[in-house]
Formats: sequence, structure tokens, C-alpha cells
Amino acid sequence: MELYDELVARGLIAQVTDEKEIRELINTGKAVFYIGFDPTADSLHVGHFMALCLMKRLQMAGNKPIALLGGGTGMIGDPSGKTDMRKMLTKEDIDHNIECFKKQMSRFIEFGDDKAIMVNNGDWLLNLNYIDLLREVGPHFSVNRMLTAECYKQRMERGLSFLEFNYMIMQSYDFMELFKRYGCNMQFGGDDQWSNMLGGTELIRRKLGKDAYAMTINLLLNSEGKKMGKTESGAVWLDAEKTSPYEFFQYWRNVADADVIKCLKMLTFLPIEEIEAMESWQGSELNKAKEILAFELTQLVHGTEEANKAKDAAAALFSGGGNTENMPSTVLSDSDFADGNIDILSLMVKAGMTASKSEARRAVEQGGVSVNGNKVTDVKAVFDKTAFGGDFILKKGKKSFMKVEIG
Repeated sequence: MELYDELVARGLIAQVTDEKEIRELINTGKAVFYIGFDPTADSLHVGHFMALCLMKRLQMAGNKPIALLGGGTGMIGDPSGKTDMRKMLTKEDIDHNIECFKKQMSRFIEFGDDKAIMVNNGDWLLNLNYIDLLREVGPHFSVNRMLTAECYKQRMERGLSFLEFNYMIMQSYDFMELFKRYGCNMQFGGDDQWSNMLGGTELIRRKLGKDAYAMTINLLLNSEGKKMGKTESGAVWLDAEKTSPYEFFQYWRNVADADVIKCLKMLTFLPIEEIEAMESWQGSELNKAKEILAFELTQLVHGTEEANKAKDAAAALFSGGGNTENMPSTVLSDSDFADGNIDILSLMVKAGMTASKSEARRAVEQGGVSVNGNKVTDVKAVFDKTAFGGDFILKKGKKSFMKVEIG
């Protein structure tokens, strides 16, 4: 199966500007393509992960990736998919986030001469003269057409700032600059970027008289149509300090039955035939598919050793086997025991299972809290050090566990 057909089979391709040309370019390894990453946080997250996987697939087929870091566009903020204006970051914050991105990307993509390159659009955007830009680019953008773009339409009711309105122009300028500097002939991105990407291909055609191409990939949505990669506590990060390998593993182990095959196709590098054979799996077999998904993705992001530790910890929690040393844990010190005791609500907060005592109270009242397998139903329950018999497992709901150690 050729690469383009495999991308179709995996459900990755959403829209393309010229299917025949794009198919030929990526199948023959002649695509010099870029994907942009705005440094809005100090870590990449699951939303970026699929883009990195796509870059890796294309690089493995001989194509050349360009990872574009948004040192310039990050100063503006992409309105796509946002109901409100993004928080404006300082240049210092953006520079710090870029350095974090660089380290994480290098674990996925092979950078170097004739392999892949990493560039920062701040190198050209931050030094632009406003009048010169207006004269060079402004005549080629229709305001009427820009306002029909999906990324702007959804913001018109709530208010679209002039700052954000310029984002499409900046992204289009990026594509033209990459075309001129590096021979970049394609742009890939999430399907919510389609309008911005078309702006780039059109600008290249109008200014340079050349053809360039764009392809969007489907957003990673669950069976309810919501973006995946979010938990109760926030985003699922690729940084182990922000989302531990175990938490990362558990996120994928707990995906809905309806989403597991789709995630295997879109995110893993398992042969498509192997995944298609799992489509008929049910019950315990489907749970096995989830374990395969969780292990494969954790291995990609955190390495084989951490993936094995996470798998071990999950086995210890859910089947009684495995190594409890690899469970996520917290330590109770003497100062946590007021007069030698700790109440269940304080315990839940201290262990990081809930953000507040009121949230802990609701969990207890709903019957979702247990200590070493024994359900706790009294919100006034109090324990002393000897009550636990040493280290113990605190559980909230079906999926949230923590090993609590007595210091």
C-alpha cells in the first residue's frame, strides 16, 4: 500500500487542494512540507501528537519535514477553535516555550542535514515593516472572503479582535517565506486550519506564480464529537512532569470502546492490516486492544522502559498483579495528621485526587471512594496512622488511583 492510500485507510486525510499532485509528491518522497506549532504552553500536548506522528510517517517515506515554531505568530494568537481571545504571551514566555518544544520534538523527528529542519517564524515576522507588509500582501486578501472563513465565523458573535484577524495573513506569509527559503511545497495541519492554509497557497500563486499544496488531517475527536486529549484536570501533556507516563498510559487505556480502533489507526505505527483485524474484537479482546493502544503511545512518547512501568502499574491496580512500585504515589507526613488523625476529605485533597474538599465530599457521597478496596461512605470518616496498616491504595471512581505512603 502506498503512503497516500495508507493515510486514507487510517482516516487521517480531511481535505486536499490537489489530490493527484499531493499523492504523487508524498508517495515519491518529493514533498518538502511544514507543520506549524505555536508555543502557547511549555509542553506539547496530545493535539500536537498526531501532527508529530504524521511528520514521522512522511519522513519515513523519504519526505522532508519542516517544523515551524511560532515565535512570531505566537505573539498574535490563532483564533481557530477558540471562543475567546487567547492570553497574550510575552516574548520571554514564547522563547521559553519554544525551547521546551524543541527538546520534545527531537524525540519524534530526526533533525539534521537533508532529514528535517526546525525553524522559527519570528526570524522573519518580528522584523516586518507594517507599511511594507500591507503593500506587499494586503492587495491579495479579500476581507469579504476572510470573514467567511470558519476560523473567523465562529468568533464574530463573541467579538474578533483586529489582532487575531491578522493571523491568517501571518500564516500565509509563513508559507510563502518557507517556499522561497527552503523550497517548501506543501503545508499540513489540522482541519480547522483549512482557510489559513488556502490563504498561503493563493499568496504563493499570486506573488510567485508557483503552485503549492495543502492537506488537512482530521481532528482527533471522540465518538461524541469532542476533541480528545482533555481530562478533568486539564490537557494530556507530552511532558512527563505535567502528565506522568502512568497517567498518559491510563488516558489511552480508558478510551471509549467506540474510539479505540480509530486511535490505533490514527496514532500508532502498527500495520493497518493488524489493526483492521481488531475491528471485530469485543469484550475482553477490546480491553486488550486498549492496552495495546496505551502501550504503543506511551512507548512513542516516553520510551519502552516507562511504557513497561506504566503497564506494570496498571496491572497491579486492575488485576492484582504487577509491580506496585510503579504506581503514581504521594506521601503523608506527620504534619498531615492533625492530633494523629486525618479525615477522608483532607486525605483526598492531599493525595491530589480532588482539587477541593467540596469535590471530595461529592465523590464520597456518590459512593466512588475506597481505601484498600473498602468503600468509604461517611464524609466524616477519620483515620489514624495504624488504620491503614502501612502504605495503601486510595481510589476515586473506576479509573483514578493513588498509592499513599506513610512517611
